Order: sequence, then structure tokens, then C-alpha cells
Amino acid sequence: MASLLTLTRGLGVRTLARGEVLIAAGDEPSGDMYVLEAGRLGVERDGVPLATISEPGALIGEMSVLLGTAHSATVRAEAASSVRVIDNAVAFMERTPLVALHVATLACARLDATSALLVEMRRDAGKADQSMLGRLFGALNGTPRPGA
Repeated sequence: MASLLTLTRGLGVRTLARGEVLIAAGDEPSGDMYVLEAGRLGVERDGVPLATISEPGALIGEMSVLLGTAHSATVRAEAASSVRVIDNAVAFMERTPLVALHVATLACARLDATSALLVEMRRDAGKADQSMLGRLFGALNGTPRPGA
């Protein structure tokens, strides 16, 4: 399968200075996704660092696009970076099925890794932790949260 960098060749590029925000948590969905060309991006949610993205070809912003929700995390350049901009990402995926396949594969891989980690945590968790883990498993299975 062709890489996202290959599939997005020719798209617009946005450059980011160190410290510049690409996506801010809580912002309404723009419909855009990004593919890292070069640099390093930090991802944080509610002030908690979640990940560092430094692999060229990494996809950013797909959750908000696919769910049609506000951005759940802030993505900030930890070093000078450049990203390719996929404007109107849903329409782009409709025209470029290999990009849609990449996005689906990425989402499935993340879900698989998350559910495997949760199973491991549930095995090792004490009784006090079971309630939180039950809520996490419910979220993975699409069970609505109380008050949602």
C-alpha cells in the first residue's frame, strides 16, 4: 500500500515554528487532516501529554474529521515542523480510497492496542480500579456514558 506521504504529494504544506499550535482542543472541526512531513509534534489532552509524533507520514486530526466533533486534544510543534494539509478530508477520502484505507487501518490498530492494554490492566487491577475499567470497556463497546 502506498504511504500517506505518497498519496498526499502535491497537497498544500503548512509550516509550524516550535511551540506553534496545529490543533487546539475544543476547537470545532475544520474538516481538515494533516500528514507529518518533518519535525516533531506533541499531543496533550487536558494538560496531560499523550504522545509525540515524529514519524513522517503520521496522520493527525482524523478523529475530529471522522466523528464530526470538536478536537479532543491539542497538537503543538515541539520542533520546527511541516505538515501536508488535507482540506475537506472526507471528500478527499471519497476520491482517494487508499487514504480512507490508511485511516481505517490506523483506527483499527489504535483500537486493538487500546483494548489489549485494557485487558491487561483489568487482569492486574484491584477492586477499586474495576469501576473505571468497566467504564473504559463500555466506551469501547459503544455503551453510552451516564449523562451523555
